[in-house]
Amino acid sequence: MTSQMPDSNISAETHVRAPSAVPVDDAVIPFEVSALDLRGRLTRLGPALDELLTRHDYPAPVGKLLGEAIVLTTLLGSSLKFDGRFILQTQTDGPVSFLIVDFQAPDRLRAYARFDKNRLGEASDSGALLGHGHLAMTIDQGPDMSRYQGLVALQGGSLEDAAHEYFLRSEQIPTRVRLAVGEEWRSGDGDKPKHGWRAGGLLVQFLPKAPERARQADLDPGDAPEGTVAHAVAEDDAWVEGQSLIGTVEDVELIDPDLSGERLLYRLFHERGVRVFPPLPLHAKCSCSRDAVASMLKSFAQQERADMVKDGKVSVTCEFCSTVYDFTPQEAGVE
Repeated sequence: MTSQMPDSNISAETHVRAPSAVPVDDAVIPFEVSALDLRGRLTRLGPALDELLTRHDYPAPVGKLLGEAIVLTTLLGSSLKFDGRFILQTQTDGPVSFLIVDFQAPDRLRAYARFDKNRLGEASDSGALLGHGHLAMTIDQGPDMSRYQGLVALQGGSLEDAAHEYFLRSEQIPTRVRLAVGEEWRSGDGDKPKHGWRAGGLLVQFLPKAPERARQADLDPGDAPEGTVAHAVAEDDAWVEGQSLIGTVEDVELIDPDLSGERLLYRLFHERGVRVFPPLPLHAKCSCSRDAVASMLKSFAQQERADMVKDGKVSVTCEFCSTVYDFTPQEAGVE
């Protein structure tokens, strides 16, 4: 799942010389820093994230973790160059036992989390919320194409840690990821403040034209005899500089509603020159429908459908968007 930026013939005017001061929410901004052989994407989420999280009224720790998963999914899924799906999913033994984010190219998002409310107090950070298990990232190219899936073990670390581990072991592309999610309170009607969720994320990769410049040390553990000196590869100076710049980004900058994505990129890379590409919009939109649910019901055995009848109807609730679909027994195929 190589996350290369799309080719483009964008003119020199797209270089951030006078960055836009107008913040743009719910979008991914691709960018390039040619002087350092860096390519990346910046995600800013506002109303779309708030819609996804408030549909289920998640407790704050769960909302923050699912928000991080949504941001990570947009950073990875927005690289798809075809009308397919990118699905990020975790299954673990932690208080948040299941997360799923479904990105349908080019711009549709839906997400859901399953958690044990009684165990949330045990967790002090996102790694503890997840616990141990695995993270699966799946690219679905459609019914006539094979799926691609990458797996990463979760061992008490964060989603940022898991993303770094994936790129190290699966893609072997020097990559850094930053994820930030926060709650925003603004003055509303009367004395009651208005609550909203915001998030931001940054993915940067070192992609030099000469592949040997991106070489990394052999993965540990290897099959070398005991006592063998560990393989070491000096990091390229450009990547060292790029990482140091990325390390200066603060969470508040990634989620600040008054700071545009272009201005943030300008802050980071203006000395080296940064080129931004047109933003890719994002929307909170579920793919469920009455027809799709009806087809799903037909996949159940006759007795199973009969057991679903309650109060003279079959009710199905979409886990993603909480929409309820009611069917008569006849519509559900119950004879």
